[in-house]
Amino acid sequence: MSDFTNFKNNGYILKRNLFSQDEISKLTNFIERNSEKENQARETFSSTGKLNMTLWNHPSDDLFGKFSTNERIVKPMEEFLQDEVYHYHSKIIWKKPGDGGFDWHQDYGYWYQQGCLYSDMGSCFIMLDKATKENGCLKVLRGTHKVGRIGHDFVSDTGQQADLERIALLEKRHESVYITAEPGDALFFHCNLLHSSAANTSNYSRRTLIVCFNTKSNSPFNKEIAHAIYSPLKVSPSDSIIKYKIG
Repeated sequence: MSDFTNFKNNGYILKRNLFSQDEISKLTNFIERNSEKENQARETFSSTGKLNMTLWNHPSDDLFGKFSTNERIVKPMEEFLQDEVYHYHSKIIWKKPGDGGFDWHQDYGYWYQQGCLYSDMGSCFIMLDKATKENGCLKVLRGTHKVGRIGHDFVSDTGQQADLERIALLEKRHESVYITAEPGDALFFHCNLLHSSAANTSNYSRRTLIVCFNTKSNSPFNKEIAHAIYSPLKVSPSDSIIKYKIG
């Protein structure tokens, strides 16, 4: 079965070893030597507790940008969404030991409110650390991207949760899948795919870089609250990460 068919049927596809261990080590070392991104983190809350997240709207001209614009994620996303894509935003979930997770939700539950008319959007979830059940790996309900947008309620100032009655019904009809993964693996998923994560009950962090994409034809009409309106994406070649010089 092709990647496109998998994505169309299931709402996601996990690409093992999309980035090499050298590339991931280069980024994690960069993060540890430069505290700017972590210092910009804000707290978000769910029913499982709090965790920190750093978010930025435009691809930066640094090593993060070489990941978020890399052809290895941009080209597949354009195939999956059947349109030219642009960078909607990126974020790092830090998820340290003891941190909470996210309640069941759809990303489009947020993005709809930002003026995106269609659900022609998706994300690439790049593992920087090993993702296990113990440290709160992502959990998805396979195929739920086909149910359309579900109503969401705020559980805090920063956290939303999909309608609990519908979640209970969908859990009986759709397979729940834990996305256990290694550093360098990347999960592509549709913005209507229901996903959640539990708290980190382990002694090690589960950091992830998430790159979110919108399609050119779906640029939001509400420019004031959207993450980013359409702007042509300058795609980085595959080898740009290894070639990037850290000063």
